[in-house]
Amino acid sequence: MFEFRNVTRQFGSKTAVDSVTLDIPAGQMVGIIGRSGAGKSTLLRMINRLADPTSGSIRFGDRNVSQLKGADLRRWHRDCAMIFQQFNLVPRLDVLTNVLLGRLNHRSTVSSILSMFTREERIMAIAALERLGIEQTALQPAGTLSGGQQQRVAIARALMQEPKVVLADEPIASLDPLNAKIVMDALKSINERDGITVITNLHTLDTARAYCQRIIGMAAGRVVFDGSADELTSEAVHRIYGAAGGAELDETITSTSINVPVAAMKMQPAGSISPLALHGA
Repeated sequence: MFEFRNVTRQFGSKTAVDSVTLDIPAGQMVGIIGRSGAGKSTLLRMINRLADPTSGSIRFGDRNVSQLKGADLRRWHRDCAMIFQQFNLVPRLDVLTNVLLGRLNHRSTVSSILSMFTREERIMAIAALERLGIEQTALQPAGTLSGGQQQRVAIARALMQEPKVVLADEPIASLDPLNAKIVMDALKSINERDGITVITNLHTLDTARAYCQRIIGMAAGRVVFDGSADELTSEAVHRIYGAAGGAELDETITSTSINVPVAAMKMQPAGSISPLALHGA
């Protein structure tokens, strides 16, 4: 169970996350949506302690995540895997080695420096790549892969951590619709097959509805919606994205579906929100 209590993050005079209070039970798949600057990425970064709360607390089970230091913080970085929009791979290293880097928090400093990965760890890495359908790329430099393949390598690396939680910060933002589906299917499999809590920031409403048991909408650093996909009504969407004057929202302009008509992607009705306004950060 995650417990967020009045979690706030300020950058100078700007409040990026404002008094967020949430409970997230173990094993949920949660999508966080909202406009650019809504606080989605900052919230995820505080969970993984890439940023510290200005005030409030984040607890996971009996651990106060917001106060962890030293070895306890390193163990949390092992248990809480992070998948980034830009993959964060080492382009010159081969795919297998990139995946094996997910074991670093399980190893001593000396063995990590010497890259002394065991046979069992290498088998585990190949199995992770097979699960993502990219085992044939194991010996290629990671930088030679397509964006969709690189994101799958990043997911395989996360699996190597044997995490209790997976965070994904806009994991499909730079991918084409087909690769977006493959990546989201992989995250859904991790949630359902392994029982791992998955929390992901998304900028597409159809993806959140299709994959997430629970959707959290943020606006100006605050949670303004918290419910199921069925509860994400037009009124709730307007509350999240701030459509002025009841302007119509054409959700097809943010769709990841490969079946969305080309005309719908090219044409935007008068008074609707622009695609740029819906892209999260």
